[in-house]
Amino acid sequence: MNCELCAASSAAGAIWRNAKLTVVLVDDAAYPGFCRVIWNDHVKEMSDLAPAERALMMAAVWQVELALRAVMAPAKVNLASLGNMTPHLHWHVIPRYLDDAHFPHPIWGQVQRETAPSTLAARTALLAPLCAAIAMRLGASMAALE
Repeated sequence: MNCELCAASSAAGAIWRNAKLTVVLVDDAAYPGFCRVIWNDHVKEMSDLAPAERALMMAAVWQVELALRAVMAPAKVNLASLGNMTPHLHWHVIPRYLDDAHFPHPIWGQVQRETAPSTLAARTALLAPLCAAIAMRLGASMAALE
């Protein structure tokens, strides 16, 4: 099996990882702070998980959202679990801004505008504090749930 999310969940460079979950930054210059919460085992759907595992997954998604809101102050956070192209359970956690390239449409839609390079640079500068906040939040909250 050649699954990019299986590879991502075991690769170096994760923001945070435990035995069940991995959180990574998505390499998307137009969306600094875009994160993916990946279930480490190759399963397709939330319903493939036991109830406690589903709770763990959603708790991680919420902690990533809280870190994004605290550090990056987006206008909105989009949460999505699609997996049509890669059937491996994961959630997208995407900070959205009124001036982002697709707002108010989904990031996978038609581009509406170009975000100013200086704005993207300022958001990119927040990635280190964002990663630290995610690691701190998940380190504290996941230990309590496991």
